[in-house]
Amino acid sequence: MPHVIVKLYPGRSEEQKKRLAQAITQDVVTIIQCDEKSVSVAIEEIDPDQWPERVYKPDILDRRKHLYKEPGYNPFE
Repeated sequence: MPHVIVKLYPGRSEEQKKRLAQAITQDVVTIIQCDEKSVSVAIEEIDPDQWPERVYKPDILDRRKHLYKEPGYNPFE
């Protein structure tokens, strides 16, 4: 606890993904005051043509009450 999942388009380097995971980890540790060993971060690459059905609908539209930051786009419009 906690486990953070980042979903994004492919194309970032392994170094960028590692840096992102480390930055997220440090922010989680600082903000919610937990041990670093408690934090895990996963990164899932999703092809742009699959984004609306694999991410936007299930994770954003269908779980809107859980969002703390909504996106400024809608691929279905």
